[in-house]
Amino acid sequence: MTVQREVDEAKIRQHIGKIVEGLQGKDLESLKRLYATDIVSFDIEQPLQHVGIEAKLKNWSPVFTFFERVTYEVRDLTLTVGDDVAFGHAFARLGGTLKDGTATSGMWVRVTYCLQKIEGTWLIVHDQVSVPLDISSGRGVVDLGP
Repeated sequence: MTVQREVDEAKIRQHIGKIVEGLQGKDLESLKRLYATDIVSFDIEQPLQHVGIEAKLKNWSPVFTFFERVTYEVRDLTLTVGDDVAFGHAFARLGGTLKDGTATSGMWVRVTYCLQKIEGTWLIVHDQVSVPLDISSGRGVVDLGP
């Protein structure tokens, strides 16, 4: 791996870490700076896709409505970094304390990140979050962990 790729990988890992900070700090403005303006996001909530930064932020907003305190964890992040594009996959868990005081450890999901270096800055241009599917019931399986 070249020195530049090592530097870029470190920057991307910091970038993903800022998602954790933004969610735990309930800071939509800091989250906004992490995504490309034309991001396409596939998440576990409806609709099937969220297109554009405003749609992505709208998808994150309920987290701040439901939780008094947010915890977010990204685990086992694996990256492949090129000159101006990169992708990675990890497990993530969103939890915390709900507004009614109920503590929840959250559920683990699978997440894929696609990033592009735009004007010298790595931005997330696509992400996808999923849960395993129980084929017989047609329902997501949300009680698994890595």
